[in-house]
Amino acid sequence: MTINAGDTAWLLVSAALVLLMTPALALFYGGMVRKKNVLSTLMHSLAAIPIISVVWALCGWSLAFGPSHGGLIGSLGPVGLGDLLTSAHGTVPALAFCAFQMMFAVITPALISGAFAERMRFSAYAIFIVLWSLLVYVPVAHWVWSEDGWLAKLGALDFAGGAVVHLTAGASALVCALRIGRRIKYPQERPLPHNLTMTLTGAGLLWFGWFGFNAGSALSSGWLAALAFATTHLGASGGALGWLLVEWVHRRKPTALGVASGLVAGLVAITPAAGFVSPVAAIVIGFVASCVCYLAVLAKYKYGYDDSLDAFGVHGVGGLTGAILTGVFAVQRTFPGVDEPVGADGLLAGNPKLLGIQVLTCAVSALYAAGVTWGLLELIDKLVGLRVSVSDEREGLDTTQHGEEGYAG
Repeated sequence: MTINAGDTAWLLVSAALVLLMTPALALFYGGMVRKKNVLSTLMHSLAAIPIISVVWALCGWSLAFGPSHGGLIGSLGPVGLGDLLTSAHGTVPALAFCAFQMMFAVITPALISGAFAERMRFSAYAIFIVLWSLLVYVPVAHWVWSEDGWLAKLGALDFAGGAVVHLTAGASALVCALRIGRRIKYPQERPLPHNLTMTLTGAGLLWFGWFGFNAGSALSSGWLAALAFATTHLGASGGALGWLLVEWVHRRKPTALGVASGLVAGLVAITPAAGFVSPVAAIVIGFVASCVCYLAVLAKYKYGYDDSLDAFGVHGVGGLTGAILTGVFAVQRTFPGVDEPVGADGLLAGNPKLLGIQVLTCAVSALYAAGVTWGLLELIDKLVGLRVSVSDEREGLDTTQHGEEGYAG
């Protein structure tokens, strides 16, 4: 296969955009906590970059995308990716594809941290993301994205990670919130965000980086990337408008945090569908998903669980909604000059089978992630303890876990 310079350039730029999303997530989450926990929250995202990158290079890549063992897991290849230096993946160098996928592996466990912000030991977090990446993310990525994965062979559609990234992280986030427990005095006291300007900056950078996340998943700079680019933007727009309108009706005031949450919900929901649906369908998917996510966020107050920064409410529920709606709105297309059709027809195009496959993919991914996560939390609690002490939580994790203050003086 001949390497295409344009496709390679687009994929490398997209990888950089996806990398930017993790510091953007740090800002998005960091602004929503109290100022005594801002650095610890930023660290959850930033520390995931070096930790998971090394794990990915050593064995994560080969287990996710190496030769399959029964469609369940890949194979352990040479350590350090040396076998990729002169091999190709389609029209791009295999190492470029590996680097692109590395950025997905990095951000996924960082998403979970929104569920336990302000109360988890950093040592426990570091152990958790290593084990979770290898035992949850890597297998599910193989099932859905490897050509020989068992869900891929069934025909599951997940363009850029609705199930692999957001649903696994969201399901795990709910388990973390339940297992680790609520913050002190929650829900009687609901801590207010200390810096919404930081959160809005993070949301804007997430929107920007998401073009690499979704359009980059086309793995070429052609028709499919253009479709995914447009649907990504319109899905975010539909999501922001949906949350704004629902909140305006419900609370009588549209909030900046609401718009930020809505656009992220729209981005999450369009992720599995980006290359398979029309631009108008993307607006509908984003709008519907943000309304559903709004209700999911309200549910935590009704049922009393402490999903601190709505990792489950936005990423889990948004990923689930988007993956299912992919089965409704997907349309198989053949682009000019491209021999192979892309995607599959969904429910509205006369194929209800795809919707069933999408539901199965969501159920398997969520239940597997939740079960493994519970087991990991039990193990880590016995090894190092999951939660900081009451006195440390009251003082703040910045000083007790990291010996620093975000705002000195």
